[in-house]
Amino acid sequence: MAGDQPSQPPNRSGANDGWTAVGYLLAGILVWGGIGWLVDRWLDTGGIATGIGSIIGAIGGIFLVLRRFSP
Repeated sequence: MAGDQPSQPPNRSGANDGWTAVGYLLAGILVWGGIGWLVDRWLDTGGIATGIGSIIGAIGGIFLVLRRFSP
C-alpha cells in the first residue's frame, strides 16, 4: 500500500540553486540600474548614475548569493 512505503526526498539538482543565483544577480543589476537611470533623467548626468547603480546592484546581488549559499 502507499502508506507503507517510506517517503523519499525529492530529487535535488544544483540547477535550482544556479537559477536562484542568476535571479539575484539580474534583479540587483536591473533594479539598481533602473534607479540609476531615473536619477540620470532627473539630474541629467549623462549615464554616470546608471553605471554606478548597475555596479551597486551587481555587488548587492553577489552579497545576497554569498549570504544565501555560504554555510
